Amino acid sequence: MHEISFRDDILPLKDKLFRLALRITFDRAEAEDIVQDTLIRVWNIRDEWPEMESIEAYCMTVARNLAIDRSQKMEARNTELTPETQEMPDALTPENKFERDEQLKLIHRIINGLPEKQRTIVQLRDIEGKSYKEIADVLDITEEQVKVNLFRARQRIKTQINGINDYGL
Repeated sequence: MHEISFRDDILPLKDKLFRLALRITFDRAEAEDIVQDTLIRVWNIRDEWPEMESIEAYCMTVARNLAIDRSQKMEARNTELTPETQEMPDALTPENKFERDEQLKLIHRIINGLPEKQRTIVQLRDIEGKSYKEIADVLDITEEQVKVNLFRARQRIKTQINGINDYGL
């Protein structure tokens, strides 16, 4: 195991931590505060870093727990996460761009409507690209539970998209 450096190993995680916190809280300012608090907490236990199996999993767990605590305090407002950070190819026509924007809004709305655990798993697996083991470590559940929840979330998303595409809003 190599020596862990805050600048090289932990600081690069801030974007992932932000996206996870934003997915849970739906509030950019709150997500930024959560990332800051997470980095402070991780720094304060720097003596324990060598004993940790995965510093990234620990950081994600701390951020997730802080985000859940804060969102529960804010009574889990049901605002939509907008796809403002999505990159769009320059060659899109206005019609195609509008259609793609609407499809992204629909997908975000459906994902935001998932139960918290499924929403977090979809975020970590499909957006962050985490492995089943990493997700299981972050959420403190088994890999099988991760797979089942991910399957159910994807099925729910697929069913809702097909329903909307077949029958309209």
